[in-house]
Amino acid sequence: MHRPMDESADGDTPSAVRPHPTEPPGLRPAGPAGNLPDPARVDPAVLAALLARHGWRRRGGAAGRYSRWTPPGPPATGGGATSLLVPGTGAFPDSEDLLGEALTALARSAAPSARDILVSLAVPSDEVRWWREAPEPAAGAVGAASWTGAEQLHGAARQILLAGALAVRGRAGYHGARHRRRALAALDGILVGPAPGGRDLTAFVPVETGRPVAVRLHHALHATREAVDYQRATGGMDAFDSAVAAGVSRELTEAVIALVRGSEGAGIALEWAPAAGTPDGCPARPEPVEFSPGDLPALRRAGARYLRDEPAVAVGITGAVVRLRRSGPRGAGIVRLRVLAGAEVPHVRLELDEEAYRIAGHAHLVGLPVRVEGRLESRGGFRRLTRTSQVVPVQVDEAERDRLMKSLQENVDYFEEACAGE
Repeated sequence: MHRPMDESADGDTPSAVRPHPTEPPGLRPAGPAGNLPDPARVDPAVLAALLARHGWRRRGGAAGRYSRWTPPGPPATGGGATSLLVPGTGAFPDSEDLLGEALTALARSAAPSARDILVSLAVPSDEVRWWREAPEPAAGAVGAASWTGAEQLHGAARQILLAGALAVRGRAGYHGARHRRRALAALDGILVGPAPGGRDLTAFVPVETGRPVAVRLHHALHATREAVDYQRATGGMDAFDSAVAAGVSRELTEAVIALVRGSEGAGIALEWAPAAGTPDGCPARPEPVEFSPGDLPALRRAGARYLRDEPAVAVGITGAVVRLRRSGPRGAGIVRLRVLAGAEVPHVRLELDEEAYRIAGHAHLVGLPVRVEGRLESRGGFRRLTRTSQVVPVQVDEAERDRLMKSLQENVDYFEEACAGE
């Protein structure tokens, strides 16, 4: 079982994706078989669709009344074979009993897909699956995968989900630090469940909170594939420019590179939650999107192009001064603001002349935020404000002021820097 997926290697942001739980969430006790979805809430058609999606075989049954399903793979021998009876509808008197028996059999089944089916029943979710075709280690014949390969798959999956969430917040060739907090919040309910062997990984994206991410990711991945094909065929990069409207960005190209690098090929597939149906503008059964090592040069060029061409943004930011630094008692200095309003970034760094630096220092001393106008530069991830002007303190209510003063007391070393030369 994997640990939660972090936002990035720098560790600035806590995990956005939870690990696959010991028991699926939202379940109720059901005797010795453990916690299972309530049979009264399970749609037989949804259960049948999930069984078919995960490769279970329909073996007949009474026409119009129930169907019989067995796990994928060769038929089991002996008394341990799993066989599910799924009612055709929930209208029959014994439908709930049959569903309860089927769920119990799933919980006891050794089939790797059984738990995934139970999770999808408990929380209606779109499924995103990643896989990598990597050289097998010495124990590959018995299903083992290398530690490095499994970690690379996990990290790339995390980045791809985040790129999709960023695209929901706004279309841009390069997001940097913008929208990151809200994008991570959109991923908060996602569950992940690795398949045995560590060569593929499935994320369950709850429809209620995460469907916009899954839909945007679907469009962005196919647009990336088309742009790569166009670049490899013609040498032109124009398709990557138009692909931004579909959600493609530097963050997504870097994530796909991380997925493919060191492999013989990799892919991503999406499946919509049967209980929620197909979203507008999407095919009922999306084709998987695959990438190969030969695609990496085009993806790298696209990422560099997005980073280079994303323009600076004119903003008016209100922020709390959390750090001041200058080389001497007088002159210009560097100020760091914790952004309260005006830009979708957590912090910005700006250089101020002597007078503006003095205003920022005094505002810091009395626990007031400041408002400043400038251009948020793409270089450095939209964390730097240039061409600053009109630095003025902003009045806030007493509760907010007390909180800012507490923050000041917790950073007394920065307080001393603010006082330097005054």
